[in-house]
Amino acid sequence: MKYIAIEGNIGAGKTTLAKLLSKKLKGRLVLEEFADNPFLEKFYQDQERYAFSVEMAFLADRYHQLSEIPSSGDLFQPYIVADYAPFKSLIFAQNNLSQDEFRLYREFWSLAFNTIRQPDLIIYLNRSFGSLQGNIKKRGRSYEQNLENNYLESLSNRYSYYLKHFWDGKIIRVEADDVDFLQSETAVDSLIHEILRN
Repeated sequence: MKYIAIEGNIGAGKTTLAKLLSKKLKGRLVLEEFADNPFLEKFYQDQERYAFSVEMAFLADRYHQLSEIPSSGDLFQPYIVADYAPFKSLIFAQNNLSQDEFRLYREFWSLAFNTIRQPDLIIYLNRSFGSLQGNIKKRGRSYEQNLENNYLESLSNRYSYYLKHFWDGKIIRVEADDVDFLQSETAVDSLIHEILRN
């Protein structure tokens, strides 16, 4: 069973692509349950006060969800496609927490994710900030509408650093500004061909 995780900044199109790929590959779809986080909207209103709470809630939810991913194969669903990877928690926590909070958080993360299966392949969607903001506006979540480019830039920089220095698995980078997976079946098929080669 091949475990594919799609990653990228807020508004990169991870969930859209995960749904398309899981359908094409007849795989099991794993979507982040962000709407269940009771601190998310409060975090966008007061980041300093709610950062640790929102990140710990995400940590617990992601752990419960990803711990159910089997380590062995499934004849009927040979692929798992997720719209996030386990290390997403570290990227956002380091971006949002103070140094002391992040040190504590990282200990919890290590304990929780030490035995969690890691993806076999990361598909990283890279987008310009204008494109990210366009997608954020389009999907219309009220609490996201005031996200500033410097916040998105900080996340992009942390993703780049992590993938360069800590991720040693396979990765496919997609310049997502140049392709519309919803409108182009050829683009989806081309990506699937690349997945099969990795």
